[in-house]
Amino acid sequence: MAQTRRRLRSSTVVLGGMGVLAAALSACGSDPDRRCVDRDSYTLGDGYKVVSDKNCSSGSSGSVGKGRSRAADADWYYDADVSSGYADNGTFSRSEAVDRGGFGCSGSGGG
Repeated sequence: MAQTRRRLRSSTVVLGGMGVLAAALSACGSDPDRRCVDRDSYTLGDGYKVVSDKNCSSGSSGSVGKGRSRAADADWYYDADVSSGYADNGTFSRSEAVDRGGFGCSGSGGG
C-alpha cells in the first residue's frame, strides 16, 4: 500500500512538472500583444494614439522601404495598457516585451 501511494505522488509531480514546462514553452513561442501607434502623438496621461495596423509594417520595428506607405511615424508598441484609443506603459522593443513574460525567452522566435 505504501508503494502505491509513493508512485501516485511521483506521477503527480511528473505530470505537474510537465504542465509547467508546457506553459513555459508556449509562452516563449507566442508573440507579445502589440498595437500600431503614432510615435509622434504621445501625450502625458494618455500615451500614444492607436492607429490602424496597416500603418505599421508586418514585422517588428524597422525602416520603411521605397514604395511602402505608412503614417508619419507609426510603429508597433508591445504589451501596453490600452484605453480609449491610446496605449501607454509598453515598449517599442519586441524582445523587451517577450522578456516581460518571465520565462527568459529573449532572442527566441523571429520577428
